[in-house]
Amino acid sequence: MTIAQPTRPLPAKRRFTRKQRRLTLIAAAGAVLALAAGLVLFAMRDTIVFFYGPTEITEKGVLPGTRMRLGGLVEVGSVRRSDGKRVTFAVTDGRTSIKVGYDGLLPDLFREGQGVVTEGVFEGAGRFRADSVLAKHDETYMPREVADTLKKQGHWQPGGAGAPAAAPAKP
Repeated sequence: MTIAQPTRPLPAKRRFTRKQRRLTLIAAAGAVLALAAGLVLFAMRDTIVFFYGPTEITEKGVLPGTRMRLGGLVEVGSVRRSDGKRVTFAVTDGRTSIKVGYDGLLPDLFREGQGVVTEGVFEGAGRFRADSVLAKHDETYMPREVADTLKKQGHWQPGGAGAPAAAPAKP
């Protein structure tokens, strides 16, 4: 007399343990987040810039109404002050100039021939409406991005970055 061993049927599907399901869910969520981050960075590839120079704006064909930063040198002879706090000036990189309109007080160190970065809205047709104006810190300072752009354009002047020569000190 032999006793028959009970046989279990093999499961049709292999079932995951709780730990395996959790790890699968975490891996899937991580993949989705990585894909989302990649898509966001790809979409923002042109806007992750500290500022644009005037030549870059005209070459890229920036649409009017685009919010951005514009950087370069304040063009000599372009600063015009009107009644109140309204000031207009031109920002240049040596090849192209864009006229900037600004309502407000300019920094104390703002002057012609010096590096400047303005934040605002490009209005098209070579016009820019600034919300804020950032000027240099001291006699020799120029934002690295402005200096790099000027070097690329071949207009870099060390020792003041295009600034007019300082007047000799009076005794």
